[in-house]
Parts: sequence; C-alpha cells; structure tokens
Amino acid sequence: MSPVLDVRDLTVVFDGAAMVKDVSFALEPGDAFAIVGPNGAGKSVILRALLGMIPYRGTIAWAPGIRIGYVPQKIDADRHLPINVKNLLRAKAATLGLPANDIEEIIGTVGLDEKILGTPVGHLSGGQFQRALIAFALLGKPSVLILDEPTASIDKQGEEQVYELVHRLQDSYEMTVIIVSHDLNFVYKYASKVLCVNREGLCFGPPDEVLTPEILEKIYGPHKYFHHFHHPEEEAMKHPHGHA
Repeated sequence: MSPVLDVRDLTVVFDGAAMVKDVSFALEPGDAFAIVGPNGAGKSVILRALLGMIPYRGTIAWAPGIRIGYVPQKIDADRHLPINVKNLLRAKAATLGLPANDIEEIIGTVGLDEKILGTPVGHLSGGQFQRALIAFALLGKPSVLILDEPTASIDKQGEEQVYELVHRLQDSYEMTVIIVSHDLNFVYKYASKVLCVNREGLCFGPPDEVLTPEILEKIYGPHKYFHHFHHPEEEAMKHPHGHA
C-alpha cells in the first residue's frame, strides 16, 4: 500500500535555531496519527511544514490527489463581526462550487443545530466554534484532516466530545487524521501511530509500543505526564483485582 504521506529528515530552522530536526515518518491511508510533546517542542511547526506554510529542509511527499482539510488551534473572532457559521459554510461551498446538500450533510454529521448556525462566530463557545471549524474543514470532502490541538480552549467535557467527534468522522469519511494533542489518553485510545517530539523526533510507532514511561519521561520530564495518562501495565499493577 502506497503511503498517504512520506516525510524524510524534516528540519525547520528559525533564527538559526532548529525547531524541528531530522523528523521522519510515513502514514498509510486511514491512519490516525497523533503528534505529542511539551509546549515549544515543534508540534505545530511540523503541521505548518506539512501544509507548506513555512520553509523547511528535507522531503514532504503527499500522495497524488490528496485533499486536505485543516482545523487550526485557534482563530480570534471579533465579537462584533456580523458573520455566523452558516454564512461561513455557504461562502466556502460557493467558492468550491459545492451543492447546498453538501452543507446540510456536514451540518448533520458534525451536529450543528440552527441556534449555533445562526450565532455570530464571535459569540460561540469554545466547543461550538471548534465544531464549526471542523465542519468548515470537511467541506470539499478531504481525504486528510489535520487538526492542531482542537481542544486547547475547551473544558474537559467539551474536549471529550470533540475527540469522539473526530474519531467518528474518521470512520464515517474514511479519512487519514493528523492531530496535535496534549491528551495522551485520547492518543492511546484512538491513534494508530504517534510521533513523540522534544525538538527532535524521539519515537514513532503504535502508541502501545512507544508511549513507555521511559520515553514519556524523556519528553515531558519526570512525572509530568501522570496526571492525565496511565500506562495500562501501571494500572494493572495498581489494581490487580480490578478497579474499586
């Protein structure tokens, strides 16, 4: 099977300092690929390089015919801007020459009700706005969906809902998903491949093989990750007869 994406020796330099150095990985169709690491490690830089938004060294080879949908980490919307979600979706659909029923399909799939659709974008909650951005990215039926920390400004309940939505959309649309995430529980549950970065690529592979306590300590430092992630072997040792 030919890879959807083949990255070799990716290096990004800003002001003489390497933000990303010699990162290599390959993704197959349908992969759920997560990039994890501490703040400032270069996770979003990798995404911007994949999107061709910044200069880089090395090779980034997308398969022919790939269509990319992109969900940024954050967009600052003016609360006084008189544009609602439906306006944005209709504008993109018109630009792409898409039929109206494509919008209705995406609205239903993402779960945007009429109240959200009619609300000015500057007045949406974090979770509502994130769903709107995902719907916007899905117009045009991308084969690859790229998300940059889609739950960065959302509470825990909303975070879980967004991750469940992304997983469901991947199954429904048979997309390859590339996501920067700070939630290692999500990564372990849904990702088929993970890239751990800390200025350099420290590991790449299936989460249950590479997200070891030793690797996580190298990335985050001692005990910095245990508040939101527990390796299954550790859980089994703590609860040998099951959870109380």
